[in-house]
Amino acid sequence: MTFIDILRYFGALLLVLAMVGGAGLLARRFGVPGVTKAAGIKRLAVVETLMIGPRQRLLILRRDNVEHLVLSGPDGVSVIENSISASSVGTP
Repeated sequence: MTFIDILRYFGALLLVLAMVGGAGLLARRFGVPGVTKAAGIKRLAVVETLMIGPRQRLLILRRDNVEHLVLSGPDGVSVIENSISASSVGTP
């Protein structure tokens, strides 16, 4: 194998990687499903988490300005309190 052959192999590898990267950028730009970025407006968010045990945690989830208190653990997930108004949280 000569030096020219090695350069040809690396050149082909770089060309293929550049083509795959370019295809990914085009898919993201033109909106191929499953490849696109998330929408600018997010309806769901994790507001706060609190570890209450080695494998249990409390989460406050916000969806459309309504918050829900959820307990998550190895046995599953339970809703502790739902429909908490997001505007009343944090006020003394």
